[in-house]
Amino acid sequence: MALSESIEYDKIEVVGQYKAVQVRKATVIKKDGKEFTRSFERYTLTPDMDLSERSEPNEVVAICNLVWTQEVKDAWKAYQELSSPV
Repeated sequence: MALSESIEYDKIEVVGQYKAVQVRKATVIKKDGKEFTRSFERYTLTPDMDLSERSEPNEVVAICNLVWTQEVKDAWKAYQELSSPV
């Protein structure tokens, strides 16, 4: 019985006015080459995050760099400042 484990980033979605990037990460375990189990983890990236400090796959980084224009980053920062308690 041979077990193997792999990670797949099977959903990457851009949502909302501030272009949040939602990622679904699947952990796939195979037994003798056939899928045995699959589990999911979801997380969200926002324009204020420094992706160089994270270990995101190149595809996710490329999408973030594409949609997080300076205009989007500035709008997100302004929204955060208005939303934070004084």
